[in-house]
Amino acid sequence: MKPDDSPTLSMALVAHDQMKDTMIEWVTKHRDLLAGFELFGTGTTGGRIAEETSLDIKRLKSGPLGGDAQIGAMIAENRLDVLVFFTDPLSAMPHDVDVKSLLRLATLYNTALAINEKSATLLLSALRT
Repeated sequence: MKPDDSPTLSMALVAHDQMKDTMIEWVTKHRDLLAGFELFGTGTTGGRIAEETSLDIKRLKSGPLGGDAQIGAMIAENRLDVLVFFTDPLSAMPHDVDVKSLLRLATLYNTALAINEKSATLLLSALRT
């Protein structure tokens, strides 16, 4: 993945409700690589990842209850290297403002960002080298 003497990269895993199963499938498929990251996850997503993959993941609040803001703060404080956020483009989100803010912060602070399976897989592949 990376030289043994380099610091562990941090990654947040977030998925909208309709994308949680897709996230679990993706994490399961890439479990061994993801085990090398310091992982964070919002509410239900983080809980399901821990339960279904046995990965060590630090659970934050649910997205609408502050989890998106927690990840945004991590980005602004340069404590997050990668954000994998499987968004559902066809569903309205009651906390859409939080979602847009999180994506804006990831862009502003030049955080590696993936918003679907293919981009997440490509990003993970690039990080392995």
